[in-house]
Amino acid sequence: MTATATPVRRVDALVVGAGLSGLYMLHRFRGLGLDTVVLEAGSDIGGTWFWNRYPGARCDVESMEYSYSFSPELEQEWDWTEKYPTQPEILRYIHHVADRFGLHDGVRLGTRVASAHFRDADGRWTVTTEAGDRYDTEQLVMATGCLSTSKGPDVPGVERFAGRTFHTAHWPHEPVDFTGRRVAVIGTGSSGIQAIPLIAEQAADLTVFQRTANFSMPARNAPLSDEAQAQRKQGYREHRKAARESGFGIPVPEATRSALEVDPEERRAQYESVWGRNLVGMLTSYTDSITDRAANDTAAEFVREKIREIVDDPETAETLCPRDHPFGTKRPCLDTGYYATFNRETVHLVDLKKTPLTEITERGVRTSEAEYAVDDIVFATGFDAMTGSLAAVDIRGRAGLPLTDKWADGPVSHLGLQVAGFPNLYTITGPGSPSVLSNMMVSIEQHVDFVADTVAHAHARGDTVVESTEEAEQGWTDHVREVGDYTLYPQANSWYMGSNVPGKPRVFMAYIGGVGAYRAHCDQLAADGYPGFAFSAP
Repeated sequence: MTATATPVRRVDALVVGAGLSGLYMLHRFRGLGLDTVVLEAGSDIGGTWFWNRYPGARCDVESMEYSYSFSPELEQEWDWTEKYPTQPEILRYIHHVADRFGLHDGVRLGTRVASAHFRDADGRWTVTTEAGDRYDTEQLVMATGCLSTSKGPDVPGVERFAGRTFHTAHWPHEPVDFTGRRVAVIGTGSSGIQAIPLIAEQAADLTVFQRTANFSMPARNAPLSDEAQAQRKQGYREHRKAARESGFGIPVPEATRSALEVDPEERRAQYESVWGRNLVGMLTSYTDSITDRAANDTAAEFVREKIREIVDDPETAETLCPRDHPFGTKRPCLDTGYYATFNRETVHLVDLKKTPLTEITERGVRTSEAEYAVDDIVFATGFDAMTGSLAAVDIRGRAGLPLTDKWADGPVSHLGLQVAGFPNLYTITGPGSPSVLSNMMVSIEQHVDFVADTVAHAHARGDTVVESTEEAEQGWTDHVREVGDYTLYPQANSWYMGSNVPGKPRVFMAYIGGVGAYRAHCDQLAADGYPGFAFSAP
């Protein structure tokens, strides 16, 4: 009997990922009349807010900032309950948006993409899923997220452990009870810092294994009053405009002076005024906070003083004080009671800089100095950021060139959106764009709108193929590097630099020139007829 070949579904556009960017891309493409399908590996929509449901999972951008702005009606009808939204609330919001705009039927769930190969002959893409289904598409949009490919622990023996193991990026859908149990948490990045206080409330004993101390500030989360929401909604349009023109996608007063120009008392008063206000207040207090190490040190030492004030044991406090990177060059965290958690008698801190992690044993966690017997291990070990989700798919451009080969020495792109030699492929908030250095919602909407407008422009010309030129790609990549080198960011071994993944090229992957400046540049390109992009019909 001859096997029947799997039929190929022909579409105008295919989007990978049904998170906030993928759903908005579906909405915009449908508005252009394009037959569009979204392929999503998860069993539900939501992207990062579907996968990340660990205890304490919460956005570090305020809810009324971290929301769509494309629909004034949507802005007015949705009410948030808290200053910083929890994972369940964000997921409810995403479902509301999908319901309101009729997006569910455009998403195929439980479908992981294995490969995407460009066909030089007709300028289209063949996309194949892990199940063997095939799609033929003109436009291919990777809306796979910047922090969606999780990274496991760099230590042997996990499979030998006899107890329960969890990863913050793959948390069970049902609640996990740690009551009366001995728990180890490995990792103190954002997810670890959010989860540790809540796990400590349940566990009989909690041991935190810290490789790198991180700067964290109090979220000071609170319920959102009706009055506060009504006030914001009344001025939403003006506020959104200010966000789009700002440096980080969050409107804050613009700094006018160096941190070194003011006396210590005035500087401390400024830091106190923004302490716990939002994610970027400390970084935007002075003009040179992220460009001058001496200026940055004033902010870093202010945070270290706060840690010493909160943590009772001086030795533990010093271990929690970051000293190996400038403030802000690893994404600062917002927390609820993180440092105070170490005042509990049942919570212990292990400094992996002094006693490195060597293996996971059947009984627990072993360092160079001791073995810690535990019942459960929580891996808060982060992500292969920016490029990991793209490298996970076998993407091949012209002449079969793999994207991983093109990026062997680090990612190159034009605007973080397109890669030369990979026509009609768009990477939403990809490497080379503001993305993770911004309010992601502002960057997502801007990227999706730019992609939709570019495709509409091409079709109006009678063209179906859009490709960045090599010259534009190299020019933009050089610009991203030059701007990054002007700052302190390259001094940190961060996931911004790819430093958390062994063997990954050490390249500053985000654009720090500012959300507003980036948007203005993109708008000017569109107004000038898209120089740096080649339009053609195969």
